[in-house]
Amino acid sequence: MMSLARIDQLVSIVIPCFNAEPYIEDCLDHLYEQTYPNIEIIIVDDASTDRSADRTQLWQARRRFPRFTLLRLPRNVGFSGSLTAGLFTARGEYIANHDADDYSHPERISKQVEFLINHPQISVVGTNYMAFEDSDILKKTPSNWLSYGEDIPKRYALGDHCVSHPTILFRGSVFDRLGGLTRNMNGAEDYEFIAKCVSHGIQVDNLRETLYYYRSHPAQRSREFY
Repeated sequence: MMSLARIDQLVSIVIPCFNAEPYIEDCLDHLYEQTYPNIEIIIVDDASTDRSADRTQLWQARRRFPRFTLLRLPRNVGFSGSLTAGLFTARGEYIANHDADDYSHPERISKQVEFLINHPQISVVGTNYMAFEDSDILKKTPSNWLSYGEDIPKRYALGDHCVSHPTILFRGSVFDRLGGLTRNMNGAEDYEFIAKCVSHGIQVDNLRETLYYYRSHPAQRSREFY
């Protein structure tokens, strides 16, 4: 099967969205402020039962972002299914993950792209992040479980996890080669994707700089599993 040509230097940011009405506009506002100039935003609304899609359309009507796609799924397919649908839509040389209830530092995309350009042997790069409670956005807690460089494959070889999935930016060729997320590990799809990259010899690294902010709130998906 011949894959479609990717658009040089374009970063496709894929955002799976299910019932993120209170947060989606804040997420998009921060992406609007990215310093990297060549971005497309792909929102995959996973049959939300709130007004997430309406809020997304209102945001785009106001901002008129030049490359913007809202993909509304006819039924709920879950996190891995909705993210993978967005990955199939992505046209960029690079693809970035993003959760609908979080936000990114304005220089996140530019610094990750610069890193991959300067390190051609690496194809996936995450970042450090801080977590914050939705009730107290000024109180941020740094992560304490990430690894860097040669320690990353060693930890995945032991079944450990040390790359934050929503922070990663990767070459589109990684998706063209490996496909999207498994639907056989509900709650651990993010781990499986990184482990699959490592097991196929794809080099992964993390930036030590905090470039992503993870929102903790009662309705978030991760609380269902952890």
